[in-house]
Amino acid sequence: MSFFKRLKDKFTTTKKDEEQVQSNLPKTEDQQSLSEPQQSNEAEVEVPKKKPRKLSEADFDDDGLISIEDFEEIEAQKMGAKFKAGLEKSRQNFQEQLNNLIARYRKVDEDFFEALEEMLITADVGFNTVMTLTEELRSEAQRRNIQDTEDLREVIVEKIVEIYHQEDDNSEAMNLEDGRLNVILMVGVNGVGKTTTIGKLAYRYKMEGKKVMLAAGDTFRAGAIEQLKVWGERVGVEVISQSEGSDPAAVMYDAINAAKNKGIDILICDTAGRLQNKTNLMQELEKVKRVIGRAVPEAPHEVLLCLDATTGQNALSQARNFKDVTNVSGIVLTKLDGTAKGGIVLAIRNELHIPVKYVGLGEQLDDLQPFNPESYVYGLFADMIEQNEEIDSVADNFEQSEDNDHESK
Repeated sequence: MSFFKRLKDKFTTTKKDEEQVQSNLPKTEDQQSLSEPQQSNEAEVEVPKKKPRKLSEADFDDDGLISIEDFEEIEAQKMGAKFKAGLEKSRQNFQEQLNNLIARYRKVDEDFFEALEEMLITADVGFNTVMTLTEELRSEAQRRNIQDTEDLREVIVEKIVEIYHQEDDNSEAMNLEDGRLNVILMVGVNGVGKTTTIGKLAYRYKMEGKKVMLAAGDTFRAGAIEQLKVWGERVGVEVISQSEGSDPAAVMYDAINAAKNKGIDILICDTAGRLQNKTNLMQELEKVKRVIGRAVPEAPHEVLLCLDATTGQNALSQARNFKDVTNVSGIVLTKLDGTAKGGIVLAIRNELHIPVKYVGLGEQLDDLQPFNPESYVYGLFADMIEQNEEIDSVADNFEQSEDNDHESK
């Protein structure tokens, strides 16, 4: 099975299937109350007309339950639709430029690779990552004796997934365990959507049946505590706070004690984002981490850095700075739906060796999605993948018809 066909079969769905799934899966009271006031401004997601084999055959019992296999397929296809819609701007940019490149350079030669390098760099993939990618493509083209650029299209997409995975195929998984208080420390400069991300994370975990609490540790920025409290009320989770200007470490101490007493599963801790004074920031974060670690062994279990995808290479610079002052374990890339240069995901992973854990694909509560390299690549190249498979399908049918005619003669 080709790489394009595997992605298409895994992530595509139909509007009819989506409506069937949504009508059969019961909503919780929280989901009903939260979804009613939401006004979605997103355009309706275009989905391919061809229906995947298994989804339409999903067997719901009287309780609205289905098999694990069908459920996993439904979830993969819902995720594919999310990434396809959220990465529309980047997809149009990537596909248009790649198609133009292949149309202009018919043969695989050094001129083509130089033009490809320039295209990827302008898409914020990052210089070092681009050099790695094109060098691997050169070797692959030589190994497979690929002469036409059209035949290199699928290889380019496949290599992007390989570069992201690197040596760890499960790097996007969160370090969360049942039966303990899991502490997530959120860091990032002001204005990147950190408070919004915390609220959406709290919503996601609560919908998964977890008991969630928030700690308002950004006591420096005016209004930060109140903003977090608004999100707490919105998603229905408690926020532990003190007055503005108080010691963030003291807030964390109070929050951990409260979380332990109330049997909380996940405590999400906000922090200040004033990166202009790295010395003070490092001292503050180190103190916060020290207090958390004393109260909960091996905590914080995740240190997530929020980055604004629309800032491009500036996000990469911020990631380097925060990596220097704190042990960042993962990235939350916000506003990925708002940029036409989605290659920053690859640059962060390849140059800083920090996995992307979540991406923001819209304004709604459920638009913060767990990152998956294949979902990301599908979102970037969905139209190309689907078109390629339709062409291959027509060609296969034609060849089969020719074979049948030949046998009949």
